[in-house]
Amino acid sequence: MPVHLSRPVLTLCAAEGLALIGVFAFPALLPAFKAEWSLSNAEAGWIAGVYFLGYALAVPVLSSLTDRIDAKKIVLAGSLVCALSAAGFALLAGGALSAMAFRALGGIGLAGVYMPGLKALVDRERGEGQTRAMSYYTACFSLGTMLSFLVIGEAGERLGWRVAFLLASATALGAALLVATLSPVRPDRPAAAGGLLDFRPVLRNRAAMGYILGYVCHMWELFTFRAWMVAFLVFAQSRSGGGGWSPTTVATLCSAIAMAASIGGADLALRFERRRLCAAAMLASGGMALLLGLSAELPYGLAIAAAVLYTALVQLDSAALTTGAMLEADAGRRGATVALHSLLGFSSAFFGPLAQGALLDHLGGAGRLSAWVVAFAVMGAVGLAGPAALAWGRPPRGAV
Repeated sequence: MPVHLSRPVLTLCAAEGLALIGVFAFPALLPAFKAEWSLSNAEAGWIAGVYFLGYALAVPVLSSLTDRIDAKKIVLAGSLVCALSAAGFALLAGGALSAMAFRALGGIGLAGVYMPGLKALVDRERGEGQTRAMSYYTACFSLGTMLSFLVIGEAGERLGWRVAFLLASATALGAALLVATLSPVRPDRPAAAGGLLDFRPVLRNRAAMGYILGYVCHMWELFTFRAWMVAFLVFAQSRSGGGGWSPTTVATLCSAIAMAASIGGADLALRFERRRLCAAAMLASGGMALLLGLSAELPYGLAIAAAVLYTALVQLDSAALTTGAMLEADAGRRGATVALHSLLGFSSAFFGPLAQGALLDHLGGAGRLSAWVVAFAVMGAVGLAGPAALAWGRPPRGAV
């Protein structure tokens, strides 16, 4: 059945993809930065994770504002901040502290783009196509990830990391230009008065909170793997004697697989019980993560296959979780719901990569197989808590 996407939906999906090209710029070039700046694994984890700390600190205000003003304005400002962050990193970063500052600024920009963009879509797309459009938009996060690893990885290898970050700045400016073409709308207002950061109505919405808490577990697992995937593949490649696809090429492939898996999972959630689908995906990905580190002991091609399969499993529930939280949100409080959804989810995305780096250092460094095995097992254990959160949030009488 052909899928019709309106111009606002296509515009917002394209802008999201362009603005996100810089989101994994640092992880894509992590081995080069570790060598050039003599970073420890913990420092690298901080730089990778602080992006999402900036996001988590800014998203409650920026997403909640979309219940009061046109989300288009927030997305436009967020895209410009993304451009400023990437340009600042390219021109001024020279070590761990300066890198953290510009990456945190980039996270603030992302907070103005991702969930406000979803709210801008919901305010412009009504009727039967709204749920599918939300799923495609959230799945396009993986498109931005793919482009991030592809564009930044290739540009970094050929032209150097400073040029790569300047390219990320240029694409974020392109996103701002696209968003500027959207017609203005007036958002639905909350049925009852409340403060900008009053999340009590959302916390009382148990059905939405089940998805939100499940998303917290999902984001720890997903972003920990994304932040450390290239470094892990470099380790696996070295144990096989080198050769084969470059780790950044594999990361790009994984991002393409992730987008397809996210869209596929979102479509399955329209046909089957959404919570059960998400829980099954979490059990599969979390279970595989417990053994993922051992794939470095296999030939490099099999380690690549394990990374691709794991990516598909961990991404299967991504769009379905976010769409579920939005569908369960109270009318007029979608902005506040996605604000809390993102605050908790991306806080988890911050702590996950940081904990992984600290754990690797504690276990002897990223050159030890046992360190990767334990670190990925811990990552998977967090993901395995997601199904319990979804079960807790199930409404009475099995309503979805």
